[in-house]
Amino acid sequence: MKIVESVTVSELKEMAERMYGSLVKADVDISRGIMIVDMGMHADGEARLLEQGSDQDDVWGINLHPDDYGTDGFIEFDSLINIRPRLNNVSRDVQSPDIRKKIIDLVESIVHE
Repeated sequence: MKIVESVTVSELKEMAERMYGSLVKADVDISRGIMIVDMGMHADGEARLLEQGSDQDDVWGINLHPDDYGTDGFIEFDSLINIRPRLNNVSRDVQSPDIRKKIIDLVESIVHE
């Protein structure tokens, strides 16, 4: 598990092969503009980000599918840590279009070929 400022698709593919084969778990802090990758559970990344000063309302769990880089299937907005009724997110999916956009913009700024 590591916080990344920049990561290549090749590096994500290596992480995916070690873990789940086709995906990499990641958490993002949309306020601080940081992403943590390569952990077994989103809750582990969330805990690390919270330890380092993130606000829980800003941390969202996603899955990255390196083989789908450049398509709508690259980012999957699915994690148990996303269930937040007090923020009107009652699903594992990120329901807010605004938050999804922030996540997409952040991931696009960090992941490259």
